Amino acid sequence: MATFFGEVVVAPSRAGLDEEEEAREETPEDREIRRELEKKRCRREIDVLWTWKSGGRAEEPLVCSRFIVAIGRNAAAFVSSFILDSVCWEVVGVVKLWNEWCRTSSTTNVLPTDSFCLFYRLISDPTVLLCQCSCYVAEDQQFQWLEKVFGCMQKEGLQVTILSTCPVADYKTQESTLTLASPFLKALKTKEFQEQVCCPLLEQPNIVRDLPAA
Repeated sequence: MATFFGEVVVAPSRAGLDEEEEAREETPEDREIRRELEKKRCRREIDVLWTWKSGGRAEEPLVCSRFIVAIGRNAAAFVSSFILDSVCWEVVGVVKLWNEWCRTSSTTNVLPTDSFCLFYRLISDPTVLLCQCSCYVAEDQQFQWLEKVFGCMQKEGLQVTILSTCPVADYKTQESTLTLASPFLKALKTKEFQEQVCCPLLEQPNIVRDLPAA
């Protein structure tokens, strides 16, 4: 049971699935495609490369006070327009991964054209990092993505901010979604976060999914 709203818990259940999805069975062709994709993913592990470390790999945890992660095309575009559109940031790293929707190049050069998941460092304060992740990270890759990315950083005193978007149609409210001002901003926070949030908190029973939830 969650101790506070927004906590990620593991509770296997088929409740909430519609009848169509429940009745649909995996065909032999589906199983073969899934097995082939899993094999390819296993051969192509997620790799985090850094520019200021020899060989492109970080040997010691990075000293990081704030880590901002923009996940999805809309969040990445917002960051590009309102945060990265200045000379205050420099590209310092990249995440390379492979799945059916994202195939980064095999080159070790860290350039915006080589990857859809880049790290930036604030020049005036190198302890502030930003990750612009516009690529799809599959369900079975999310844990490895988190392990590789956060494994490079020190955890003590680290504040993480996640930016992501979802369709207004997925927002659950008693009001009509047609009358909602769009876009709008909601927040979730952990109990460790003691600062004031900049927008209203996300109401139940709305949830966050996929990589932002992880």
